[in-house]
Amino acid sequence: MAKAAVSLSGRDILDLSSLSVEEYDLIMHTAKEMKKILKRDIKKVPSLRGKCIVNLFYENSTRTRTSFELAGKYLGADVININTGSSSVKKGECLKDTILTVQSMACDAIVMRHPVEGAASYAAQIAKPVVINAGDGCHAHPSQGLLDMFTILEHKKSFKGLKMAIIGDILFSRVARSNIAAWTKLGADVHVAGPMTLMPRGIEDMGVTVHKRVEDALEGADVVDILRIQLERQQKGLFPTPREYARIFGVNEARMKLAKPDALVMHPGPMNRGLEISWGLGYSDQAVIREQVTNGVAVRMALLFLTLTGGKQVENVD
Repeated sequence: MAKAAVSLSGRDILDLSSLSVEEYDLIMHTAKEMKKILKRDIKKVPSLRGKCIVNLFYENSTRTRTSFELAGKYLGADVININTGSSSVKKGECLKDTILTVQSMACDAIVMRHPVEGAASYAAQIAKPVVINAGDGCHAHPSQGLLDMFTILEHKKSFKGLKMAIIGDILFSRVARSNIAAWTKLGADVHVAGPMTLMPRGIEDMGVTVHKRVEDALEGADVVDILRIQLERQQKGLFPTPREYARIFGVNEARMKLAKPDALVMHPGPMNRGLEISWGLGYSDQAVIREQVTNGVAVRMALLFLTLTGGKQVENVD
């Protein structure tokens, strides 16, 4: 991808639907430059020196929070993590007051994860700092979608004409919604499969093909994105048992043979091994799951860099 003549300076990153293909292009180009920094012995540049980033997470996270923290620090920013479990939120402080309190401390960006859809958009309406959505309920997870995009482009070069299979818990997955929005915009043929009880109503309107059988979605696929079964969100018995789910919908080495030989296996993590993905498949040569984690740092560096500086120094990070 060539660098696009657009700017994300001061832009809130709330979802992928509101970003253009040219803006995707800019982020991918910048992430490629940022990944070079990760390969250095000294992974530190002064691009965001003097900037302050607050990670405000209302839900547990390992990959997203840690990679945003490292992204900010590798770029020279000061990064503060707020664990709401030990903050004034436990004393009853509302979201608006928390956001305004953080803003009053002169931070430049707020990276926020929240269990309620639209929380990041609300924060962006009331906060002056840049707001980056690190996941809001089942709505969107833009940085995960962008790191998935970056990983695929490293292997496939283009999305046009690719068959993409998204398997599993579509209903509760903000990752699925972000990827569908981006992949369809980029010209891919997106197929989804899973229990009908875990399929959002009207998902066909997003431009995807829905399958009741996993095998039909996997047939001839170029990319297989396996979603985590979000057991913490499911209290209504939407499938009989984990064992039954693994038997009917779990993706394993045998089922992956239906996809193309060079198909990529992706997973946003953490994996429920033996449930949505077999133990062996997660460690297979087709799996790019560890690459996704590395690329997550590069992509989040790109987002912070572009929104806080406008990307004026991108050609100099080398």
